[in-house]
Amino acid sequence: MVSLKKIYTITGLVLLIIILGITAFTTWYTVDESDQAVILTFGKVEEGITEPGLHFKLPWPIQSVEKVSKETFSLQFGNGGKEGKSKDFPEETKMITGDEYIVLADLVVQWKITDPEKYLYNAQNPKEILYDATSASLRSIIGNSSIDNALTSGKADIEADVRDLLSSLIEKYDIGISILAVKLQDVELPNEEVRKAFTDVTDARETADTKKNEANKYVNQRMNEVKGEEAAIKLKAEGEKAARLEKARGDVAVFNKLYEEYRKNPDITKERLVLETLEQVLPSAQIYIMNDDGNTMKYFPIQPLEKELPKENELPEEKKEGSEKK
Repeated sequence: MVSLKKIYTITGLVLLIIILGITAFTTWYTVDESDQAVILTFGKVEEGITEPGLHFKLPWPIQSVEKVSKETFSLQFGNGGKEGKSKDFPEETKMITGDEYIVLADLVVQWKITDPEKYLYNAQNPKEILYDATSASLRSIIGNSSIDNALTSGKADIEADVRDLLSSLIEKYDIGISILAVKLQDVELPNEEVRKAFTDVTDARETADTKKNEANKYVNQRMNEVKGEEAAIKLKAEGEKAARLEKARGDVAVFNKLYEEYRKNPDITKERLVLETLEQVLPSAQIYIMNDDGNTMKYFPIQPLEKELPKENELPEEKKEGSEKK
């Protein structure tokens, strides 16, 4: 029959073996390169271990270790289809733009854990908080955007604004998460009829823009032509101005010369000016100079006689005939 002392001894050995086993298995731990660890002493966070490798600690239940990943996570908000077809959009992805259009928007948020202690103990479900903050940020930005920006060229601005707003919310919540990137997957209209109507409106707007551009091009072309004509007229006017100034300077110089001559011989200058003026005013008139002494006026027709005189080196016809006979 087994004695009570032997039972106590065996029980003590078993407990000792268990304690030693627990101590042996809980005093060391490994951290992978993709993980980061937090050490707890009686449930209180002592320090964070981020270096990979083998580490030692006090045995359980004095100290324990919590591990979280250092990898980048992706949060999918919404479930968009492909090739412009909406597919199984949850109700939360339906949003109203600033100009009161309904759109379906989904996006991907890339994030990582930067503070394991806050991630583990500042919130009960950090992922759910992140999802709700993503929804609130996207709705806020879409609600302040127009339908054109949301569907066309404004997606990059929307992504940047969502990232800034989401980052500020996560920082305020202080849950140990950092936002790395936000990428809009799809922003679509709710059904085919609305998409077709919006496409028609967009096509009409593009046609109107094309017509406006053509009209602006024609206006610019005509403006350039008018400016060219204006410049030509100005150049011609400047040329005429310069010519008239030079002519006026020449006339002044001629007048000054005449005035000098007039001062020297007033009578001769007067007569010459009268004769030159008559030649200019009556270029075809015949001028006669006569001496009227009160007696019978004598007139000698010099010019008709000058016309009848033979030209130099010309002989009368009789002399020509005589010379030919000789």
